[in-house]
Order: sequence, then C-alpha cells, then structure tokens
Amino acid sequence: MSAASVKGWCPGALRPMLSGDGLVVRVRPFGGRLDVAQSAGLAQLAERHGNGLIDVTSRANLQIRGVTDASHRPLLDGLAELALLDPDADTESRRNILVTPFWRKDDETQALAAELEEALGESSLMLPAKFGFAIDDGTSRVLAGDSADVRIERDASGGLLVRPDGAKLGRPVARGEAVATALALADWFIATGGANGGRRRMAAHLGAGAILPETLRGEAEPAPVMAATRPGLYPQGAMVGVAFGQLPHTTLSQFASSGHALRMTPWRMVLSEGARVMPSLAGLITEPYDPALRVIACSGAPRCREGHANVRALAAELAPHIGAAAQLHVSGCAKGCAHSGRAAVTLVATKEGFDLVRCGSTRDEPVLRGLSGEDIVGDPSILTGGN
Repeated sequence: MSAASVKGWCPGALRPMLSGDGLVVRVRPFGGRLDVAQSAGLAQLAERHGNGLIDVTSRANLQIRGVTDASHRPLLDGLAELALLDPDADTESRRNILVTPFWRKDDETQALAAELEEALGESSLMLPAKFGFAIDDGTSRVLAGDSADVRIERDASGGLLVRPDGAKLGRPVARGEAVATALALADWFIATGGANGGRRRMAAHLGAGAILPETLRGEAEPAPVMAATRPGLYPQGAMVGVAFGQLPHTTLSQFASSGHALRMTPWRMVLSEGARVMPSLAGLITEPYDPALRVIACSGAPRCREGHANVRALAAELAPHIGAAAQLHVSGCAKGCAHSGRAAVTLVATKEGFDLVRCGSTRDEPVLRGLSGEDIVGDPSILTGGN
C-alpha cells in the first residue's frame, strides 16, 4: 500500500491544514449545535473566504474549504463574531466532544456539554490530537460505534456513568461528578503513559494492560445501543444525510432560512431541529435506504494533495452493488481520513491503481492490488469476491 503523509493531527480554525484546494479550516460547534444565525453566518463565510464547499466530518464538525492565507484572518474574525472560535489552538484541540443529537430541552445533555467544554478550556491537559469525549446520555446510546476515549452515558435505570472506551462497564456518578470524573480519566491516561508510543487512544491503552485505579473503576452496565440512525423524522426534528459529507454553502444558507437550528452528528448527517417535514435541498439524502448511505469517500484528487484518484464518482457508481447492511469506503490514499474504521469493502487509491481490502480498513492487507476504476465498474462482483 502506498505511503501517505500522515499529519498526526486534525485541522482546526486556528491551526488549519493545507490541502489541494487550499487551507481546510475546521469549525467545532459548541454543544454540537449551530443556531440559525451561526448557520447563516457560516454559509456567508464559506462563500466569501473559501471556495463555497463545506465538509461535514466524522467528528461532528464542519470544515470550510479553499481558504487562502490572505482570507484566513478575516475568516477567523467572522467565526469569533459568531461565537464559534476558541481563545487559542490548545483549547480548540482539547475541545473534541461528540454530543448525542437526540437530546431534549428538559434533559441534561447541553448542560453537561457546556460544563465539559468549560472544564477542558481551563485544563492544562496535553491530550493527543484525536483524543475525544462523548456525551451519550439518552435512554439508548447512539454514539457507541463512534470515536471517543471517555464516555458520559446512562445505565439501564437512567443513572449517569462515566466509562473509558474499551471498558465494558462504567463508574456510576452523581450529576455534579460526571465532568470531573471524565477529566480524571483523561488525566490518568496521560499520567500512565497513554499518550506515548503508537497507541495514543484509551481503548488501546487498556488493551495493552493498563489498570484503572479503584477510584475510576465501576460495575455499571451502560444503556443499550440504539439501532443505526437513518434519515427520517424523529421527535427532535428531521435527520438528513449529506452526500459524501460535503455540501455547498447555499444549502447551509437554505437550512438557516428555514428557521431551524442544526444539530451535528458523526454520521455525516445533520438534524434540522424541530423540523416536521424532510427538507429537499441540494446534496441531501432524505430516503432511509438510499444507496449513497452505504458509501464513504474522501475529497480525493485534485482537492487533496495526497489523493491519487477522484474517488467520489467511482463510489457513487458502486454504491448500488453493496449490500443494504454493508459499507463501501473509497479512499484517495492510504491515510483513510474519511473513515478510520473497518468496512465491508475498502478501496484505496495508489499510484498503481486501487487496492481492495475486504472486511478491513486502509491499514489492512489488500486481497487485490492495482485495479482500475474501469475494472471494478465493469465487474462489481470483484468487490465481494463473487467473480
């Protein structure tokens, strides 16, 4: 598999990353939510200071693409006016929090998120770039399959618990203890060498034999996992998919015009808060079993400097050939930025063509190498080994 330049960190607003189409500026909505004014303002900023394209990421953030060195400073000023900017890059990097989109106005989710954001802002923890937290405190867990190292959840009886990723059980906590316990787990992770070496994630640290202290250990079983979320109407609003995780600034502007706030998710979907009708806007997926939901594809070439192929057209063409419960990941290089986990089929673009991995990730050994896009489209059974 071809070598790729792995940065080891994620872009931010204050520390953007250079890509093939300019600087990528990541915006992390506070509480996982954009109000109407913020959505409208972000759309304007993406048009004025970027190339008009906005990514919806697997970490429930947004990325403004095509920013230049000259437009970066006025973009930051605009983000500050929208209350979407952290005071410094270190604070920004620590504020890596997933929030369940299915919270209710009378529950504690947003208060927990705000308290955790404030505590991380005041903390001096030097966490690895991808180390993150999840607030998944509904009666069913929806973020269990998403990347996080410390999780605030509920047990079957509704009590709060804090659980390190990789542990089956969590520690029961009172409401006032949840955030402090979450930060204590992060502090223990650092103090016991979790940030050193190649692991740098909680589950890998525990898997390598790290033993939690009694004060952070628990016997509480978390609530059951909710079935996979699909586009549709929910009590909290309308959930829609974003094709390939990217939308034009005009679509975000139209969301704002509808008068509904947006709740972000790590599934390349957004929830239009309080909407009772599915929106019909460019680039959105509204059908629960649309084939486009089965595929993940990064920006690819030419927008990404590391990409060896324009992968999105190929991904769209192959989507109908993937089983309804399976997933196809088409990556422009071996980094796998769009999806770090396993998929039923993974195609990795290289200088020699596409490598094919079954039931694995971009890091696993391919079963076939050097395939052309024409080879695969001409015989899609190659994907599943049916040829």
